[in-house]
Amino acid sequence: MRMRTALASVSAGLAAITCLTTVQAEAAQEGVAHACSSSVSIDGFSDALDKTTFDGTFVGNLSALAVDTDGRIAALSDRSSLFSLDAKTHQPVGVVQLADETGAALDSEALVVDRDGTRLITDETTPAIRRYDRSGTIIGRLPVPAPLLVAPAGRATKNLTFEGLTLQPGGRALIASMEGALSGDSSDIVRFQTWRRHGSGQDFRLSEQYGYRVDTGLGVSEITATGDGRLLVLERGYTSGVGNTVRLYLADPARATDTSGTENLTGQDGIRLVGKTLLADIGDCPSLGATAKQPQPNPLLDNIEGLAVTGHTPGGGLRLLLVSDDNQNAVQITRLYSLTARLPRRLP
Repeated sequence: MRMRTALASVSAGLAAITCLTTVQAEAAQEGVAHACSSSVSIDGFSDALDKTTFDGTFVGNLSALAVDTDGRIAALSDRSSLFSLDAKTHQPVGVVQLADETGAALDSEALVVDRDGTRLITDETTPAIRRYDRSGTIIGRLPVPAPLLVAPAGRATKNLTFEGLTLQPGGRALIASMEGALSGDSSDIVRFQTWRRHGSGQDFRLSEQYGYRVDTGLGVSEITATGDGRLLVLERGYTSGVGNTVRLYLADPARATDTSGTENLTGQDGIRLVGKTLLADIGDCPSLGATAKQPQPNPLLDNIEGLAVTGHTPGGGLRLLLVSDDNQNAVQITRLYSLTARLPRRLP
């Protein structure tokens, strides 16, 4: 509340402060009280789901979020459960169990609700992207390039494959992000794979691939479309005895080189990687009274894996919902975070 009071007291003089960027000015106009950076503020958090059950299913291990066609929030557990959360209370109102073609459990990490209401869900094991109907029945599967498969079939490392998934505006392009680098690529460059929809149905075919450079020690835990062709990217890492690092980036693949035919990405000349701009280090957000069950640089932090755009502010900012994966661990927390992000204008 101190920040809101300060903003109110100087509002008459804002017009004279020419050093404010457009993003900062919009933040001031929207009365941001809990700034994480000049671009991002935290509106609140909730631990109400932590260590709870619904319909006999543990509510945790949450790795992805998406807005469903009915306005509810689809929340994916990496233990093969897909929850439906009330849009306002974020309490579970339904759950569906998932499996692969043999009936085996998934390592389900990322989620897209397609425009027809079917679910595209990644499985880190192979990896794979399967399409499910609302009842949890498999109705399709997307092709995956051989190098992205887990070794020895491909060059990916187990548990470091498809961690993020998003559908671009118009529903024509699907993008999946690898959490870690392929063997033979630089350890800080991960691949983003795209598929293009053919026709008006559910047929997605392999398309461009891009390289994205992560910060040292971090991996990509989620990607989400912003609505203008750009992406929000969550980079996350963990250091024992220190805690989590979670950073939110704005990325733009528009000018990136198609690397689908490039065997090794080593930062070589002639390969333009996806450009990125830091929006906020979540560790810089005010803690808002949050507590942690293990060492953290900021007690607000935990193992944040899921991210969805849930709406817009009157000033054009994005309302974001994030979730942490507690790994069904006593010292980790299932926590929902509500943030607002004001994006810089896209360069022509």
